[in-house]
Amino acid sequence: MTRALTVPDEIIMNKIFYIRNHKVMLDSDLAELYGVETRRLNEQVARNIDRFPDDFMFRLNDTEFESLMSQFATSKRGGRRKLPYVFTEHGVLMLSSVLNNKQAIQVNIQVMRIFTRIRQMLIDNTEIRIEVEKIKSRLGNQDKNMEIVFRYLDELIDRKAEPRSRKRIGFKSDDL
Repeated sequence: MTRALTVPDEIIMNKIFYIRNHKVMLDSDLAELYGVETRRLNEQVARNIDRFPDDFMFRLNDTEFESLMSQFATSKRGGRRKLPYVFTEHGVLMLSSVLNNKQAIQVNIQVMRIFTRIRQMLIDNTEIRIEVEKIKSRLGNQDKNMEIVFRYLDELIDRKAEPRSRKRIGFKSDDL
């Protein structure tokens, strides 16, 4: 079965934020992607609240919401009376069990694939960072070794510049 992409991946990726050490999506963004009203999405969540523990979904506090809105250069809540919910990767997965329209199911599959791709990119970046740190440590040791070599060279040059008197060896005549 071929999957019909309903939304470009870039749009979904731009709706994923990092809050409280979690990659999350806003309830309003998910509702828009799923083709439902935000209040309908939140009603379904409220009816199935046991499926959404704190590590699946949480409400933003004022500071987090203001910080998030400043990223969009938006100062208003956009008609909201309450602070928004955000859903972690597991919360987004759980939404598929409470929303049953076809668009929600297709978009949910796409969102889960994007979360998986982001996780893989983070793993790849971690491996690259480890390799860079190894190279840095080797270069740091080489810098120290080069410093020692130059210090010895400086000492040799200083010694050559200061000729010391030497006691002559060999046949000595009384004339000298």
